[in-house]
Amino acid sequence: MGLIKVALLQMNGCGLDLEANQAKGELFCRRARASGADIALFPEMWSVGMTFFDASREGARERWRAQAVGRDDGFVVHFRNLARELNMAIALTYLEKWEGRPRNSVSIIDRRGEIVLTYAKVHTCEFDTEREITPGDDFPVCALGTEQGEVKIGCMICYDREFPESARILMLRGAEIILTPNACTLEAHRLAQFRTRAFENMVGVAMTNYAAPQNNGHSVAFDPVAYAEGAPEDGPGRDTLIVEAGEGEGVFVATFDMDAIRDYRRREAWGNSYRRPRLYGALAEEKVEPPFIRADATR
Repeated sequence: MGLIKVALLQMNGCGLDLEANQAKGELFCRRARASGADIALFPEMWSVGMTFFDASREGARERWRAQAVGRDDGFVVHFRNLARELNMAIALTYLEKWEGRPRNSVSIIDRRGEIVLTYAKVHTCEFDTEREITPGDDFPVCALGTEQGEVKIGCMICYDREFPESARILMLRGAEIILTPNACTLEAHRLAQFRTRAFENMVGVAMTNYAAPQNNGHSVAFDPVAYAEGAPEDGPGRDTLIVEAGEGEGVFVATFDMDAIRDYRRREAWGNSYRRPRLYGALAEEKVEPPFIRADATR
C-alpha cells in the first residue's frame, strides 16, 4: 500500500466565531494538501474553537448550545466540498447538534466528500464543563479510501485516550490508524499515553492539539513498529515517534508506512494475538467501589 500522510492542523481557535473557524480551517487544510497529506486532522471541537461558556452569565448556556451544527449544516457541508476539491480526507471536529445536549464529534470525510464515519466523544469530562455534552455510545471504524489505497480508521477524542479500552476496541474492530483530536496541556505522562496505545494495540496513532497559548501544542504521532524484523530480542527497539510539533501553529505531517505496519501486525505478539478475553469480565462490570466513587460520574 505504501505511505499514508496525516497532517496535524495545530492551530488556535477563534472562539465561537463559526465563520472565522471555518476560514482558518480551510486555510490549514489547503496547506495540508500542499504538503502531500492524505488526511487532515483538526484539534478537538474546532467549530467553536473548544470554547464553552460562563455559567454565571444569564443565557450563556443557551447561546452556546445554539452554536451546535448538524451534519447537513453549512459548516460541515463546506468541508465536505473542500475535501472533494482537494482530493483529501478531512477529520473535521465540531460541536454537533443533538437532542438535548450537543455532542463533541469528529466526522471523517473521504476524498469524495462523503462522511464515512462520525464518532462522538465517549469519555466526556463530567468533572468539568463537558458535563454539558452528550457522551457518545460507540467506537466505530471505517474503511477510508485514499490515493494510496484503503486504510482502516478509528477515532478517539482527548480524554478517551486515558481509557485503554477505547483504543483496544478500535483495534479489535480492525483499526490500523487511530485519529485523536485533542484539547489540553500535554506533558510527559499524557504524551506517553499516545505512544502506549500505539504499542499495545499495534496501530498508528495521530493526535492534533491546539497551539499555544490556547493549549501548548505538541501534536504528535506514533507508529507501532517497536522492533524491526530480525532484531535481537534483548535489543533496545526503535523509537516509534514519527513527529512531534512544538508549541506554535503549523501543519505537521506524520507519514505512516502501512506496508511496514501491516507486516508488523502479522508477526508480532501484541494487539489481539494472545489475549484471553474469557478472563476479562470485570472490565464490563458497572459497580464502582471506593476509592473510585465520584458524585458527578455517570455510567
